[in-house]
Amino acid sequence: MTAPALHLDKVGRSYKQADASLDVLRGVDFGLWPGQSVALVAPSGAGKSTLLHIAGLLEKPDAGEVFVGGRPTTHMADDERTALRRNGIGFVYQFHHLLPEFTAVENVVLPQMIAGLQRKEAQKRASDLLDYLGLGARLKHRPSELSGGEQQRVAIARAVANNPGVLLADEPTGNLDLHTADHVFEALSGLVKATGLAALIATHNMDLAQRMDRRVTLRDGAVVELA
Repeated sequence: MTAPALHLDKVGRSYKQADASLDVLRGVDFGLWPGQSVALVAPSGAGKSTLLHIAGLLEKPDAGEVFVGGRPTTHMADDERTALRRNGIGFVYQFHHLLPEFTAVENVVLPQMIAGLQRKEAQKRASDLLDYLGLGARLKHRPSELSGGEQQRVAIARAVANNPGVLLADEPTGNLDLHTADHVFEALSGLVKATGLAALIATHNMDLAQRMDRRVTLRDGAVVELA
């Protein structure tokens, strides 16, 4: 088997609360492989956001190690972590956070140019991604001219524009009706399989969770596999 795209090894994270310490993650062991989609299903307050933040290098763990593409990250310099987060990890949130003054294709071009790609090449990749996600006719539309599902598909294209190995999504369909959520999930799932992405998707939608390759939850601060 290939190496995991993302590996959390004995990861722990605690927060101070008054005079006490709240252990949110305790010795988390979790692997995510290329081409695999994993649903993270857990109640509010269980630590989903903390897990995603640590996996996405937005926070450092108090214990353990986070490997991205086989590279240990905990003791990386800040600029190394920033570069890896920008180019190796894509993020999709419940709300699309698109830049309203830019068109769909421009929203997908921008992260590539920030990463150093020439505009022409970035434009081609952005157009190809949006076309793959069914938005070929909407490239020049601004977010206010797109439906909720279309906006979220632009956000997905933006998240994978720099060809990351890992995609982290926090309730990516949580703000959509069931029909639109299904379309967005199918687009995301197809992209994972087509590109070999490794996707960890936090969701409360059990129907969508059942259609992913694996399902995990957080129980007493540890990641537990679900049937």
